[in-house]
This record gives sequence, C-alpha cells and structure tokens, in this order.
Amino acid sequence: MAFNIEESDLEKFIVIGDRVLIKPKSPQEKTKSGLYLPPGVQEKEKIHSGYVLKVGPGYPIPAIQDMDEPWKDKSDDVKYVPLQPKPGDLAVYLQNSSYEIEFNNERYVIVPHSAILLLIRDEGLFKK
Repeated sequence: MAFNIEESDLEKFIVIGDRVLIKPKSPQEKTKSGLYLPPGVQEKEKIHSGYVLKVGPGYPIPAIQDMDEPWKDKSDDVKYVPLQPKPGDLAVYLQNSSYEIEFNNERYVIVPHSAILLLIRDEGLFKK
C-alpha cells in the first residue's frame, strides 16, 4: 500500500531529518539462468536498491547555550551532522524500514539513513 501524493513538482519536496528519498530500480523480470519471475517475487526480498533523489539535512545537533561566555554569538540556528548519501548515488537499503509513496504514478520510497546498507557513487556517471 502506497501513500498517494497529489502534487505537480518533485522539486517542492523537502526531506526532513535523517531521511532519504529514493527511486527504486525496476525489478528484474528474469533470473541469470533465464527463468521469468512472477510478479511480486521481488517485493518480498529484504534488500532493495534504488537511486537517491533527495537527502535530508542530517542529524540535528542541539544549540549550546553558554551563559558564562557573553562574547559568543548567540545563535538559535540548529546545526546538522550531514548524511553520506548524495543525489545520484545507488543505495542498497532494507525494505522493511522504508515507506512507500506514489507520486505522478511513479513509486518512491523514503528510507531512514540507518536503513541504508551500501552506497555506490560513480562520479563520472553524469559527466558525459
């Protein structure tokens, strides 16, 4: 069951916290030996992969309030520990931790950073 979103532009999406928006890779229809897989077999797998589209700001770090040091800049801005994934990375993630959404008849998943097992980054992939 997917959560359906009625919006016109993916650029308006803002990913919150330590979450990552991923476009799942299309499932393989055949095995290496040439056998065709029935629909639904791929969805039962525990590990899936897909391409990172958007990344949240990361883990928030609370602002430190130093009352005894008045010369320091008092800033209430929340600082974040950034996440490792970048848009364009291929992510291998745990299916059980992901949340599926549907947008413009396309399937996307929102995955917490802790559910991502592996990233594959090819810097030269988009420079052609």
